[in-house]
Amino acid sequence: MFTGIVSEVGRVEDVLPIDGGRQLTIRGKRTAADIQDGDSVAVDGVCLTVVLHSSTSFSVQIVDESLGRSALGNLVRGNDVNLERPMRADGRFDGHIVQGHVDGVGVIASLEGEGGATRIRVKHPSTLGRYIVEKGSITVDGTSLTVTAVCDRDADPAWFEVVLIPHTLSATVFGSKEVDSPVNIEVDVIAKYVERMIGTST
Repeated sequence: MFTGIVSEVGRVEDVLPIDGGRQLTIRGKRTAADIQDGDSVAVDGVCLTVVLHSSTSFSVQIVDESLGRSALGNLVRGNDVNLERPMRADGRFDGHIVQGHVDGVGVIASLEGEGGATRIRVKHPSTLGRYIVEKGSITVDGTSLTVTAVCDRDADPAWFEVVLIPHTLSATVFGSKEVDSPVNIEVDVIAKYVERMIGTST
């Protein structure tokens, strides 16, 4: 389990095609210093397994299923990515429950400065709208954020907004994001469990 608190911004050093997917090599000294083959790591919010590591970098393999359900297929050498190791059992819970299972790919529709902060509007698949509520939690590219505004139920395209403080902009990949950048979205898993238990999906 993750919490959506990005521990480091890594950089993609290499992208190699493999049978059934791709292998990424990511430079991230802080992450690599405490990692072993077989460990989990969240890369832009996607839980992946480390297959090789050194003191400064590590490699993960992404199967076609994950490539098709996330924005990781757009990554090329030189791109920055958000990194997070799983939460320790005795760790501090600073974000919210994040599984590293992407629910959909969104697109940044606008970036507007608000003092030192930035308001970001993200267009998302309409099927996710029922799980997104104002002042609720959402994970965007592995970052736990608070939803500040949502669209009407029948809006087309569907969207939500978040406001990022300067620290979040500098400590994550969002400081370099642009309009039309794709982003990985994971909604609050509690909402999905509640929907399943009460039997509503419309």
